[in-house]
Amino acid sequence: MPYQILNDYALVLGSNSPRRKQFLTDLGLTFVVRASDIEENYPPELQGAAITDFIAKLKADAIALTHDKEILITSDTTVWSEGQSLGKPADRPEAIAMLQRLSGKMHEVITSICLKTTQKEHVFHVVTAVHFKALSLEQIEYYIDQYQPYDKAGAYGIQEWIGLVGIERINGSYTNIVGLPTTELMEELIQFIKA
Repeated sequence: MPYQILNDYALVLGSNSPRRKQFLTDLGLTFVVRASDIEENYPPELQGAAITDFIAKLKADAIALTHDKEILITSDTTVWSEGQSLGKPADRPEAIAMLQRLSGKMHEVITSICLKTTQKEHVFHVVTAVHFKALSLEQIEYYIDQYQPYDKAGAYGIQEWIGLVGIERINGSYTNIVGLPTTELMEELIQFIKA
């Protein structure tokens, strides 16, 4: 374990996301999964990171901690495009519409993380700018039909085919776009324990 400070704590991942589980595993962390199934509703006046901050905390509030040495990690990711939050598409037409909206433009991927113990909690977020090239309808339909991105905010996964052919550049954390900003998570986690 490269993070000796974590030895006295039990990490709880409040998510069933296979990508988030894989990231924690790849970081060399030992954890258990204890996810909740909540309605991810938020006040309509919230914008951008305020939305993901709110939902990450909402997820944390829905999961019980069993002892003082548990640290719960919950998170929420959205695609923020032209003043609108793009969550997971409900169906094929919505997925097509989302990718058409992102085509040829810059959008932001925002992930908020809530760290929580029985004594305290801390919410932070990471923002990455993503620049899509102009996509044809044929490319969009091929991607959606082959990869079924219905579990992904904004209807795409950067680690999939669409990221290889459609993304010109990013500014910020790559892992944030996949679903968990790992560098920032480890920094904040260590500071959270020390605080």
